[in-house]
Amino acid sequence: MDDDDQPTQIARLETRIEALAQSIERGHKIRLAARAAIALGAMLMAAIALGGIRFDALPLLAALSAILGGIVLLGSNRSTLEQTSEDLRTAEAERAALINRIELRVVSGGRAGNGHDDGAAFGRR
Repeated sequence: MDDDDQPTQIARLETRIEALAQSIERGHKIRLAARAAIALGAMLMAAIALGGIRFDALPLLAALSAILGGIVLLGSNRSTLEQTSEDLRTAEAERAALINRIELRVVSGGRAGNGHDDGAAFGRR
């Protein structure tokens, strides 16, 4: 692999890592929405069963749809999150490997690049 190509590949991996992290964040929001749908459907079913809402086909269908839809969304999102998390770990490992392969050069001289003389810190001038 060409050393000049490594920074480009690292930048590309960092862009992918950022996109995967955003995807995982969206997945967490979807998981929260799915759980809310399940809870809403369960509360609606409880309200129907306890007589708080008149027993009718529409509220019953809405409650069942919310519960089943939430369960399906939660399951689908879970597998997607697991795959995306694995992709993120792989991309981070690839980036770390590329960074470790970069040959760092030792810079000699009186200055450390921060405006301080390293020699003065050790009693040398």
